[in-house]
Amino acid sequence: MKKVRKDATEALAGLLTDGMTVMAGGFGLCGIPDELIDAIRASGVKNLTVISNNAGIDGVGLGKLLETRQVAKMISSYVGENKEFARQYLGGELAIEFNPQGTLAERIRAGGAGIPAFFTKTGVGTLIAEGKEVREFEGENYVMERGLFADLSIVHAWKGDTEGNLVYRKTARNFNPMMATAAKVTVAQVEHLVQPGEIDGDAVHTPGIFIKRMIHVATREKRIEQRTTRKRGEPAIPPATV
Repeated sequence: MKKVRKDATEALAGLLTDGMTVMAGGFGLCGIPDELIDAIRASGVKNLTVISNNAGIDGVGLGKLLETRQVAKMISSYVGENKEFARQYLGGELAIEFNPQGTLAERIRAGGAGIPAFFTKTGVGTLIAEGKEVREFEGENYVMERGLFADLSIVHAWKGDTEGNLVYRKTARNFNPMMATAAKVTVAQVEHLVQPGEIDGDAVHTPGIFIKRMIHVATREKRIEQRTTRKRGEPAIPPATV
């Protein structure tokens, strides 16, 4: 089956429906599937539940879907850089399911592995555990968390071959690999598209069996959420003052 499509719109054709659950890879603004997000925005699909580490920033990444009110619920671990996200949440326009970051990662991994639920100590005795089963193991309490599985996952890879084998680079490897396994259909955008055999098998992070469609995108702009600088020659940590 030909996996490579000419653009994001074609790659998502027939996959988008109102009310669906979408996983979007990346960490902060690193490794986000921005062209696929743009195509989702252009489609006009609405009432989405989006699973992502964060919600991008205003006007970038998933922040674009928030601007157009296409997201009804976010399942995330961090949203502190997005003012529109905060405004919609505080205004009662957006539902949020917060997760500790490690718990979110494990929920996605579990979903991809066919594990319906697991127990973790993270969140026991806090708001995170409210309404969830808590069970004791060897004298310690653990809260039950459910695995996550989406209708669609969209991921970004540094390199991929036409069979869908993917390689992620540095921080972009945080959520993309596990999300690629945890959906009915996974669509990938790749910066460097090569032919089968050009990627060493030991270097493959996501086997092609998980990828149904893909697009080739130009090298992406490397955005920075918060830029912190100091004058040349200044120490990283100012000396203590008396």
